[in-house]
This record gives sequence, C-alpha cells and structure tokens, in this order.
Amino acid sequence: MNELVILERLSPVGLDELDATAALLTRRDRKYLVPVAMAAEVVERLADASRVLEIDGRRRFHYESVYFDTPEHCSYLAAARRRPRRFKVRTRSYLDTGRCLLEIKTRDPRGRTVKERHEHPIELRDGLDRAGRAFVGRCELIGDQSQVLEPALTTRYTRATLLVGAACARVTIDTDVGAGTPDGRRVRLVGMAIIETKSGGPPSEADRILWALGLRPTRVSKFCTSLAALRPELPSNAWTQALRHRWAVGDAHTRETVASDDRGLALAG
Repeated sequence: MNELVILERLSPVGLDELDATAALLTRRDRKYLVPVAMAAEVVERLADASRVLEIDGRRRFHYESVYFDTPEHCSYLAAARRRPRRFKVRTRSYLDTGRCLLEIKTRDPRGRTVKERHEHPIELRDGLDRAGRAFVGRCELIGDQSQVLEPALTTRYTRATLLVGAACARVTIDTDVGAGTPDGRRVRLVGMAIIETKSGGPPSEADRILWALGLRPTRVSKFCTSLAALRPELPSNAWTQALRHRWAVGDAHTRETVASDDRGLALAG
C-alpha cells in the first residue's frame, strides 16, 4: 500500500529487541477498523515516538494464520456469545522468514489476552500433528477437544509492527486482509486497515491518537468476523459494527464484487 510509505521514514527496531522489550504475551488489546489513508496519518503522528520492526531490510511482512475449531464451532460460538472463558487455536506462519508457531489464545480473569506458543513445522501449518495436539490439549479450556480440532479458516494479510513510546507498547497495522474456508469460500476487507494496540495495561499513546482522530475500538476478529461474513447461518451480532464495512465475499474463482447486501457485505458474482 503506497499510503503507508511513511513507514520508511521511521527508525528501525530488530526482532530480538522488540521481543525483549514488548513481547506482551499477556496484554490488553484494542482493535480499530481504519481507512488505509487514515492509518498512514496515525503512523505520521506516532513517528517521533515510534520505531518500526525491520528484518533483512523489510518493514512489512506477509502472514498466514490457520484457525482450528471443533465440528460444532465451539471456539467461534464462545466468542459470538461473549463467553468470558474462551479460546482460539491457530498456526501463525511468517511467510517471509519461513517460521511457524502454533498458538493458543485465552483470557485471564482480568480480561487480558494470554498467548501460549509452540514451534510448529511450516509445511504442516494447516494441520495439527501429535505434538501440536498434545500442546493444545494441555490447555484446561480445551482438553479432549484438541483431538477433534480441524481447520476452519485461513487468513492472510500484510503487517507492519511499531514499538511505541517509553511504555513499550506494540501497534500492528494489518492491510490486504483476506480469508478463506476449506470449501473454497473467500472474503477480503476492502480499503480498510486493522490497527491493534497491545499494552500491558492503560491505553497507549497510539490509542490516544486514534481517539483524537475520532476513532474508537471496534469488536473485530479476523477469524470470527471473516467467518461470520462467509457463514451467514452462524450468529454474528457480536460483529455487527465491523460487518458494516466492505467485506468482499466470493469463492476461489471470483475476481470482482458487484453488489452489496444489507449488512454492508460486498457480494461477488
């Protein structure tokens, strides 16, 4: 996205330093749906207080995540019904470096996101091997459900990561967001970026800048919102606001969107 050329003007930070200062495996997340041009303005306002992750000269990276759920959609439905105790299981592949991690995301009693990670073979990223199922099964919320988890959705997007301020908050900016189900349905988020602020507690400087621009956190999840767009038979009230934006829906052979439905989804023909 040319709109984010501002990233080239920021000072760099390496991955080791970023992980050492702001791994934030237990954190408070706030997500914002932002027009891409406005995302560039956010970065501009953060420029003096931020550094951008750089690896081998790259500042924007291609990610792929495969989300796993039970045949009864236990993970999705717990989020849709806003259960305080819920989980997500996914493989996250860093396509530019060839690394893959199996991740479990849960919430602690204070409502913070807790992430656990396990190295996973990238060539097996769309499945769980014996070691992966054992790792997932050790999570109290999942237990024996680990044996029936299967791929439910694959997402792809491009990400830039900022290290912001003395509090060492992270900000991620995701563009070119798209997703697909194993049966070939496809969806993409058109003209928008997902900005996520991640801090150990209070709102970060990035949150305050976003608020000053009139933006407020939105309940949006690449997994749940994409699946809600693709599977209208599933309950989706939790993501009503996010679904008002333009999500282009089609199948593996669709190239263009031609109409919109009453939820703001662009329907491909």
